[in-house]
Amino acid sequence: MILPNKHYIVGLNDSKKLSAKERIKLSIKIKRIAISIGIGSVGASIIDSVNIRNATIQAMEDAIKNLKKRPDLVLVDGLDKLEINLPTKNIIRGDSSEECIMAASIYAKVNRDKLMENYALQYPNFGFENNKGYGTKFHLNALKNHNPSPLHRLSFKPMKNKKSRIL
Repeated sequence: MILPNKHYIVGLNDSKKLSAKERIKLSIKIKRIAISIGIGSVGASIIDSVNIRNATIQAMEDAIKNLKKRPDLVLVDGLDKLEINLPTKNIIRGDSSEECIMAASIYAKVNRDKLMENYALQYPNFGFENNKGYGTKFHLNALKNHNPSPLHRLSFKPMKNKKSRIL
């Protein structure tokens, strides 16, 4: 995500500290004001094969590659090292201190939540519209009673004994 230096988006914060309603309002502003937004996404099978940390790094690298404009500097939330040909700066807790990281996190969370709501229509047994794929009590109980969907990571501990997915 590339924001203009003077963007006037009021209310940016760590996405985890905002309500869903606040995130949606901010996401609309972010989309309107951002110079460029790059999206990176990896599926469950990739996460299962390379682990969640490496998959997250891959998604971040893909998001940067998908920017329409080349950034001068890439701010990375945390200590992960990216394999990109751009200057980077790692910032611990950047999602609480850097506005472009906050904006990227908010935008990503809103889009992921929308995606999970759409997946809920395909896989109604898991309550994705409510839990957004997180391991709530309802979701964990659903996994005990149903085969996993293609969205589920078989490497996730509750899935260890489940070997096949619903297609």
